[in-house]
Amino acid sequence: AALNHGLRSQVSAALKEGRVAPTELCQRCLALIKSTKFLNAYITVAEETALKQAEESEERYKRGQPLGILDGIPVAVKDNFNTAGIETTCASNMLKGYISPYNATVVQKLLDQGAVLLGKTNLDEFAMGSGSTDGVFGPVRNPWSYSKQYKEKAVPKSHSEDEESNWVITGGSSGGSAAAVSSFTCFAALGSDTGGSTRNPAAHCGVVGLKPTYGLISRHGLIPLVNSMDVPGILTRCVDDAAVLLGSLAGHDPKDSTTIQDDFKPFELPNLTDVSKLSIGIPKEYHAPGLSSEILALWSKAADLFKNAGAKVVEVSLPHTRYSIVCYHVLCTAEVASNMARFDGLEYGHRSDMKDSTESMYAATRREGFNDVVRGRILSGNYFLLKQNYEKYFVKAQKVRRLIANDFMKVFKSGVDILLTPTTLSDAAPYTEFIQEDNRTRSAQDDILTQAANMAGLPAINVPTALSERGLPVGLQFIGRSFQEKQLLTVAKWFEKQVQFPVIQLEEVKRHDSDVFQHQKSASFS
Repeated sequence: AALNHGLRSQVSAALKEGRVAPTELCQRCLALIKSTKFLNAYITVAEETALKQAEESEERYKRGQPLGILDGIPVAVKDNFNTAGIETTCASNMLKGYISPYNATVVQKLLDQGAVLLGKTNLDEFAMGSGSTDGVFGPVRNPWSYSKQYKEKAVPKSHSEDEESNWVITGGSSGGSAAAVSSFTCFAALGSDTGGSTRNPAAHCGVVGLKPTYGLISRHGLIPLVNSMDVPGILTRCVDDAAVLLGSLAGHDPKDSTTIQDDFKPFELPNLTDVSKLSIGIPKEYHAPGLSSEILALWSKAADLFKNAGAKVVEVSLPHTRYSIVCYHVLCTAEVASNMARFDGLEYGHRSDMKDSTESMYAATRREGFNDVVRGRILSGNYFLLKQNYEKYFVKAQKVRRLIANDFMKVFKSGVDILLTPTTLSDAAPYTEFIQEDNRTRSAQDDILTQAANMAGLPAINVPTALSERGLPVGLQFIGRSFQEKQLLTVAKWFEKQVQFPVIQLEEVKRHDSDVFQHQKSASFS
């Protein structure tokens, strides 16, 4: 239950009152990272830097001059955000060993507020994927695979089956960040969200995953995948914490021309008691092929929850939704092809030893540096951008994208405040089952309910809702109006309070370090 209080009332207060020191908090998180190493959530653990930052935070608290709510709070960052002095790899051979000379704006903002950066988290290579299984450092394991809730329900296929093969995926591509938050190794983490890469793993790992409105948070220093859709995402253990992080990160950045010009005022979320003035839209097109009966039932139950509390619940139509995944694929690969052109082996990153010619060096560098998934998307994107295909694919997809955005605008203009949809088609798949299909097929299935919000630039949040019959987390998605994060998060907070999602019971970690686990269980940060 303490997880639902969060940063402001729990950890930040404990730090201010001296009941826990930033160095102690940092050491406990680092110990937990070591004892959960089997999850493969982190690519780089910046132990020395983190302890130094924690010591500086401790000094500020002693002087009675903390920098804010985040001072001394341990956080993690997805390994596609640039971090000065800490390796940034994008889970690719192309950037192995690359150390950026500067911090991404969001990373700098966290550090300016005194947050303690524990390390960089694992992902699909260059954030292309929906399982966090395709990075060069190996797949991320979902902490719920080792939970008491899952183990009690899991039925081994045979007596001899090793429980090692029973683990489930985190979703992706921000799976490392979701696993890090879910397993209590940090209090919040940054992900990126291009087509659902923050909300998808949040749903599978039982955490809150917020994709803010496009332009609300700076992309400067986030290694680009799809410039027109990428948004830094926020992963926390409760909605209040997501609001705290958003308040610290949002606002204009002169280094990113797509950010809003206005100042962003951080807000504290009110405790909503009356939902009777709310209109909740249920988009019928989100009853997609492949949606599990379990999630469908949960979605209906959630709609009834709002209805019974007095909210107006209406079925709405977003007619162009059925074209969205195809449209997303064309635009995504086209922008990927353009963005990946910078990795040529000359300025930074991997360079092949091939010396026959400049062209052969380029080709060998990219063949050695990129995996099949990245090369496949570059190939598709360049095909769509060919002179003879440009109008037929790219321009047409841009027009459909406008129609998709207009669908949302019409629904919101009709008086609907928030849309309620599933986040994923089912709970997390076992790894052995997930890798049977290729990355493109999996991404098309897994992004189907999330990518439309990216194409329309709207804010969306995953809220953990219940455990499936297999004892795994299932989440629902709320989509709001542009720049109406306060309303979106207020509704999400009300819903979170109603559903009372259970706390993960991590048996493995308890055995390794019960003291650390108990401390973390009782402390989240708002």
